[in-house]
Amino acid sequence: MRLLTTRGLALALLLPAGAAADRLTPPPIGSDVPDIQATSVQGEPFSLRAATAGHKAVVLVFLSTVCPYANSFAGHIREMAETYGPKGVLFVGLYSNGWESREEAAAHGREHGFAFPIVKDEGHVIADAIGATRTPEAFVVDASGRLRYRGRVMSKQESPELKRALEAVLEGKPVRTPVTKAFGCAIGGS
Repeated sequence: MRLLTTRGLALALLLPAGAAADRLTPPPIGSDVPDIQATSVQGEPFSLRAATAGHKAVVLVFLSTVCPYANSFAGHIREMAETYGPKGVLFVGLYSNGWESREEAAAHGREHGFAFPIVKDEGHVIADAIGATRTPEAFVVDASGRLRYRGRVMSKQESPELKRALEAVLEGKPVRTPVTKAFGCAIGGS
């Protein structure tokens, strides 16, 4: 398993920056996000439509077991989920890299204390549908199923873009900066 992790990290860091971006077109801000249906690694069904109907917002956050950027923000993501969960926000962790198994995604989620649903995105179908290219990368979908924010979780300078987007959505206001550049490892692998 250590060899797989090392190989996965090498692949994530060696993929050209535009490799994933060349094949994806994210939905425009304000547009309806396609329904996502999957089974979480916890064995529970997940539907984006059902989740948005029952929450004020849903944060789809693309993660990786091997990406140092995603791992460095894992604690921050967990804390945000704990803070915003009681306010009606559901976080969902998506693992789209081909070299990461369901079991590795589940173990990674447990290791970082993620209490939210974890989904293994087989064949990066969900990432392709929503235009995700990096880990970590977040997408905020409001209760009506519209994309309100996409981009980084937080910058190196600790600018809290995701937090600001969630606050705006919860207050019924426009997101001031709805698109930011996500920094991290490319989603890849088959």
